[in-house]
Amino acid sequence: MSIVRSDKKKSLGLEVNGPVFWTSIILLIISISLVLIFKESAEAFFADVQSAITSSMGWLFILSVNIFVAFCLYMAFGKFANIRLGGKEAKPEFTTSAWFAMLFSAGMGIGLLFWSIAEPINHFQTPPLGEPGTPAAARQAMNYTFLHWGLHAWAIYALVGLSLAYFTYSRKLPLTVRSVFYPFLGERIHGLIGDIIDILAVIATVFGLATSLGFGVKQVAAGLNHVFPTISSDVNTQIMLIAGITAVATISVVTGVDKGVRILSEWNIRIALVVLLAVLILGPTVFILGSYVQNTGSYIGNFMQLSFWNEAYSSRNWQGGWTVFYWAWWISWAPFVGIFIARVSKGRTIREFVLGVLIVPSLLSFLWMTAFGSTALREVLAGETAVAEAVATDMSTALFVFFEQLPFSTVLSIIGIILVTGFFITSSDSGSLVVDSLTSGGRADSPVAIRVFWAVAEGAVAAVLLVGGGLQALQTAVIITGLPFALILLSMCYSLYRGLSEELEEETKLGKAQQRKAYQQLVAEMLAKRAQRQDAKATAAINKDNPTPPNPNAL
Repeated sequence: MSIVRSDKKKSLGLEVNGPVFWTSIILLIISISLVLIFKESAEAFFADVQSAITSSMGWLFILSVNIFVAFCLYMAFGKFANIRLGGKEAKPEFTTSAWFAMLFSAGMGIGLLFWSIAEPINHFQTPPLGEPGTPAAARQAMNYTFLHWGLHAWAIYALVGLSLAYFTYSRKLPLTVRSVFYPFLGERIHGLIGDIIDILAVIATVFGLATSLGFGVKQVAAGLNHVFPTISSDVNTQIMLIAGITAVATISVVTGVDKGVRILSEWNIRIALVVLLAVLILGPTVFILGSYVQNTGSYIGNFMQLSFWNEAYSSRNWQGGWTVFYWAWWISWAPFVGIFIARVSKGRTIREFVLGVLIVPSLLSFLWMTAFGSTALREVLAGETAVAEAVATDMSTALFVFFEQLPFSTVLSIIGIILVTGFFITSSDSGSLVVDSLTSGGRADSPVAIRVFWAVAEGAVAAVLLVGGGLQALQTAVIITGLPFALILLSMCYSLYRGLSEELEEETKLGKAQQRKAYQQLVAEMLAKRAQRQDAKATAAINKDNPTPPNPNAL
């Protein structure tokens, strides 16, 4: 993989950007220490903070994410669409299939497995609008599930990934979030302001990743307990699993993107496709395909209403635990996924990049959510309550209770555990590489020990949040860190537009200069040829008036 210029700095002998590295560590230590010290009151505190932010600032999250969608579509179909990341001669470094596998594994992995059944059933039982438990509630449940896992989520990733890829490969700046703001900050990105931007990116990334790791380890523990009842699924087991899986993840993170992360991502996708095909074949195949078409059409038909609805005439704050949480979660994941996508996207045009990131993962997410979520809803509507009871009791078990309704349930559950673990490892690996890049000034070749440190730190944060407040703590941490970063992403839209406009203007000037030069050269050649013709005519005229005398020797 190509290495771009980085801010190569050292602090206390470590090849890191000291202000970003040490400040991030201090803030993380303070955060987890407070959770441990005030463990008994932490859960109530997290609930109060989440409610306060979502009720007062939910509109900002909703408006911001819609702006990101519109901006990405403009990038794909506007005047910048044909600009190639890395220059006109740049070529993609990974195959398209490997590219999709890596961005999908990093962007959605664990979440899809955790929420594919739990979310539709939750919306069905407690819908934002209308009566629960009805066919209308089921349709609405899939609409909102698609909203949370579709274009809006991937637009956030596309915005950050595109911005970072452009300024890294085309402008040769370090692979850090600060680089995106070069058009209006200039060299100040290398100072205090840039450090603050990267610190916010590190904190958002660590807490966003910790949330996914927390969901993942709860599901692994629940799956092990479901298949092997002697294994407990309590917090102690979850922490041991975090420690064990993080230890395994360090092996992959040491090898970097080209080997460990890429190979694991591709295997994750293969296993996920096997699980998806198993559900399609063993489950109600015709129903799944039909509902996929209907769900997608309903999502498209209601896109604008779903996108901008924000409970203005309601006091329920349903969105605080769902839509606003999701937008904050994706935003807090944006530096992580964005940097990772940027690292594997050199050589692609802006249109190819945006449409590739937006469309293909969204359609695959929709198919996954339909195969699992719609099938679960069908069972509940038919009177089978096992899955609904599992969601109400412990959402972590929903996937494995769902598998019980299909043939080869034990095999599917074991494969499911392996898949969650695989996504856990790739998320940890990718997150470690990204945080390492942020704290080392954009270096892609930092010491292995630093990468391992961040892999351990991410697992530790997830473990502490699980101990201190469970899912409530995870969700609140994401919302708190996602709010300031939403403002950064809004600024990023302007910065990217300005940067691309400058490049297009330079290309236009260069093109005009080349056209003028070509025109002048053409005129010069025409004048030269005209002069040659005139000289030839003059020579012929002279020869006619003064014929050459005969050579006497020739007689």
